[in-house]
Amino acid sequence: MKTLIKNGTVVTASDTIKADVLIEGEKVALIGANLSADGVDEVIDATGKLLMPGGIDPHTHLDMPFGGTVTADDFYSGQRAAAFGGTTTHVDFALQQPGGTLVDGVKMWKKKAEGNAVIDYGFHVAITQPTMESVNEIPKLLDEGVCSLKAFQAYKGAFMVDDTTLYKAMQVAAKNNILVMTHCENGDVIAALTEELVAAGKLDPKYHLDAHPASIEAEASLRAISIAAETGAKLYIVHMSCEEAVEMMAWGRAKGYTVMGETCTQYMFKFEDDMKVPGFEGAKWACGPPVRKPKDAEALWKALADTTLQAVATDHCSFNYEGGVDGRKPGKELGKAGWHKIPNGIPGIEDRLYVMYHNGVNSGKISLNRFVAITSTNVAKAMGLYPKKGTIAVGSDADIVLWDPNLEKTISAKTHHMAVDYNAYEGMKVKGFPVRTILRGKTICNNGEWTQEKGAGQYIKRSNPEIL
Repeated sequence: MKTLIKNGTVVTASDTIKADVLIEGEKVALIGANLSADGVDEVIDATGKLLMPGGIDPHTHLDMPFGGTVTADDFYSGQRAAAFGGTTTHVDFALQQPGGTLVDGVKMWKKKAEGNAVIDYGFHVAITQPTMESVNEIPKLLDEGVCSLKAFQAYKGAFMVDDTTLYKAMQVAAKNNILVMTHCENGDVIAALTEELVAAGKLDPKYHLDAHPASIEAEASLRAISIAAETGAKLYIVHMSCEEAVEMMAWGRAKGYTVMGETCTQYMFKFEDDMKVPGFEGAKWACGPPVRKPKDAEALWKALADTTLQAVATDHCSFNYEGGVDGRKPGKELGKAGWHKIPNGIPGIEDRLYVMYHNGVNSGKISLNRFVAITSTNVAKAMGLYPKKGTIAVGSDADIVLWDPNLEKTISAKTHHMAVDYNAYEGMKVKGFPVRTILRGKTICNNGEWTQEKGAGQYIKRSNPEIL
C-alpha cells in the first residue's frame, strides 16, 4: 500500500518545510517537493494543513484499579480518544502487585491491552515492593521491552518506596541504562498532614491542597535529583506542578546531572481556586501533586519554552465525577465522606495536543517546532522510541497527524470520546485541531470518522532512553 500526502507543511521539532510525504506500507519512504503519484494507491490532499508526527503521551493510566474502583477508560476507550486527539502512541504504567514481581506487573498490563489496543503503546513498571528481590529484578525488564521504572516517593502504605530502595534501584538502573521515573512528593509528610486534617474534621475537597504543599514536592524533587546524581542514574521526574520543584530541576540540569522532567496539561489551566468552590465540585480536580496557583502555570510555560522541562504529558487517570449511575464505574463520589478517599486523577488523553497548541503556539508562548518537541519528539527520545516514533523522517513509522490550524472547536464532555463523564477543559474554545490521524501508514480517524479495528494497536519494545 502506497499513500502520498501532497501540498502540506511538514513540521518536526527542528524544521518546517512545504513538502509531500510518500508512505510505503507502515513507513515514511520519501519526503520532497512535487512527488509523483505514479503507482500510488491513495493521494491525500493536505492543502492548508500541517503534517506533524503523531503525539506521544508518556504518562497514562488506563484500566487501572485505584481507591476502591477502576479508571473509567480502558485501553480501547482511552486509546480511541487519544487517536481522535492526534496521539498515536502512549506509555502506560503497569503496577507491581503485592507479592508479585515487576515482570508479572508488565504481563498483567499486556493482557489488559491485548485485543483492545487501537494505537501503539509501551509500558513503564512501578516498583511498589521495597525489597532487594524487586531491585535485583530490574534488569529483566529489558527482556520485556521496558526501559523505564517508576518509583513513588508518595502514597505511603500503598506505592511509596523508601530512600534506600530508591537509591538501590537507581544504582541498578544506571548500570543497565534504564530510566528512573519518580513521583516527587514527601509521602511521610503527606501522611502526617492527612491524619491531622481528617482528625480535625477538615474533610471537604479543598483540604486535599493542604495535604500536598508545594514545598514537599520541591523537597522530594531535590532528593530524587541528588540521589540520581550520586548513582549516575537517568532521572525523569513526572508531573512537575509548581515553580519550586521546577527550580530544583533547573539546579540539577545546571549541575550537569542526567535529569529531566515533564509537566501535565492540567497544571497550566486548573488551579487551587477550582478546588475551593462550595460543595463537592472541587473533587474533579483532586490529583497528586495537586493543582497549584496561576503563578506556577507561568513558571511551567517558561520552563517548557526554555528547555528546563522537556515534555508535556496528561497523567490521564479518569474517574467519573458521578459514578455508579447509568452504568458508569464508581468514581469521585467515593470521597464524599472525606477528601482523602477521593480517587486521584484528571482526564485529558484526548485534549492534550489542541489545548497546548491553542494556548501555547497561538499565544506565542512556544514555537510550533517546540510544540512538536514537547508533545512527541522529546518524548520519543526519552522513552526509547526514537526514531521509530516521534518524527517524520524516511524510515520512521508513518505516524502522522494532519492538523488544520484554522479549525475552531469548543471542548465539551458532550462531544469528547473518553469514557469519563466530565472534561477538564469544558467550554474552552481552541483554534487548531487534528482532522486526520494516521498510524503506521493507515488512517485510523478522519474528520470524526473512526476507521481502526479493535486490537490493531501494537506493543512497542523500547530501549536506550535519552536524557535531553
